[in-house]
Amino acid sequence: MAGESVQVPSVLLERFTALGVDVARVLRLVGLPPSRFQAPRVRLTPQEFFAFWRAVQAVGGGPELGLRVGAEALPHQFDVASLAALHSPTLGEGLERVARYKRIVCGEQIGIERTEGEARIQFQWVHVEEALPLMLVDVTFSALLSLARRGLGGPLVPLRVELARHEADAALLRRHFGCPVRFDAPVDLLVLEETALARPFLTHNADLLALMLPGLEAQLGEHLTSRSLADDAKAILGRCMSGARPSVESLARELRMSRRTLQRRLEEQGTTYQRLLDAVRRDTACRLLHHTGLDPGEIAFLLGFEELNSFSRAFHAWEGLTPSRWREARRPRDAAHPLNSEQ
Repeated sequence: MAGESVQVPSVLLERFTALGVDVARVLRLVGLPPSRFQAPRVRLTPQEFFAFWRAVQAVGGGPELGLRVGAEALPHQFDVASLAALHSPTLGEGLERVARYKRIVCGEQIGIERTEGEARIQFQWVHVEEALPLMLVDVTFSALLSLARRGLGGPLVPLRVELARHEADAALLRRHFGCPVRFDAPVDLLVLEETALARPFLTHNADLLALMLPGLEAQLGEHLTSRSLADDAKAILGRCMSGARPSVESLARELRMSRRTLQRRLEEQGTTYQRLLDAVRRDTACRLLHHTGLDPGEIAFLLGFEELNSFSRAFHAWEGLTPSRWREARRPRDAAHPLNSEQ
């Protein structure tokens, strides 16, 4: 989507410099001038934003850098979604406001699923065909947990963190989050006890929240009118890659319209349910093959294929290689080009 952009704190370069990152080298790698980060309003395209984070990771700073950037943000550096969350009455309402208003700031969508006594929080970017930089995942989870702890005025220990990547820096991640960390997961998840959502926020300010919400709702309305139905459908399908093939009926229910209306409106936008499903399956398959140790049979199951052969045929049609050969072909290229290693 041409108008999509990512709001970036104007102090971001200063924070990285203070943490020992060679910011000048990072900007050279991604071809961005320092002037792009000058206040009062800093916005990057999603591609520039992702390239920036990959460059930071390539330049170095240690595996703990992303965790520190997320955890050490100060209130004046928060975006509007985070500020609305802090002023909310409870943790649960705060998380719901982050999920609702984050779409104003960037193409990130947050899903909160309550099931089996757990609150499972998942982040997904729309309008971006590439995988999230791993450091950005660390920043996002660390920042959300830090925000929750600030609002609560005390500790909050997740039940677990699930990461769609190969195992690395396990002790560091467990120590930072204070909970078990599961690797080779199908999606990145931050999992809390569902009962924690009822905990009150000490930072609750009803008057400030009342002042903020009308403006935020107006901005959100403008943003949503610029989005396409296909964008929303892909985001929903992306959250469903967990072992069942999402049907067109279930997608229509999620979008609150009939199956016939959904199919007609998608056709008006030049696409179909099957094309969107294939695109999401392709992106998810490539991400899991590259970043995790899941075997092709496990990935086939997560994508909703009834058998491995069906997945292999579909993947070959998408990429020109079988899943196993695609995975093998990525390894030497990644070693030679570290900036491209997460795409």
